[in-house]
Amino acid sequence: SSGMGSALGKREANVLVVGLDNSGKTTIINKLKPANATMQNIVPTVGFNVERLEMKNLRMTCFDMSGQGRYRNMWEHYYRDCDAIIFVIDSSDKLRFVVAKDELEQLLAHDAIRTRGIPFLFYANKMDHKDALSPVKCTQMLGLKDCLSNKSWNIVPSNAISGEGLQAGIDWLAEEVRRLPPRK
Repeated sequence: SSGMGSALGKREANVLVVGLDNSGKTTIINKLKPANATMQNIVPTVGFNVERLEMKNLRMTCFDMSGQGRYRNMWEHYYRDCDAIIFVIDSSDKLRFVVAKDELEQLLAHDAIRTRGIPFLFYANKMDHKDALSPVKCTQMLGLKDCLSNKSWNIVPSNAISGEGLQAGIDWLAEEVRRLPPRK
């Protein structure tokens, strides 16, 4: 497939869905999944769960980041082949913001990410929790303005359980992906 899709200028994109364990990635993927969609649960032979979902012109591949440092070298092909990244934050887990920031910085430092202007969508998830930090506060805690100065990015408050905010994020991302130059 050339990846171009229909004459509407839609193009398919590989979207990597990442974040710490328990941030809500799988719940988000399940919630976005159309009723008739097939979920491929890819066997975690290398020690991390990978799930795939296709919707609109986006192919999403989801996996956990934290605690998986020793598998990082296996993620490189995911980094190289992705056109956009969704980073899910548990906005109620203040203690792990430092860990999430560290993971984000490691991701952004990777050659396959650093050198490309791929869009980043952040879901500030679990907004229904009373301890949840606002998207503005999440942005500050993660230092997004500094570390993403050369990329287009957006942070959307979400509640994966109710689905609130999810579609708004996907709509933004689909629009950004449409603007990307074709991958070499």
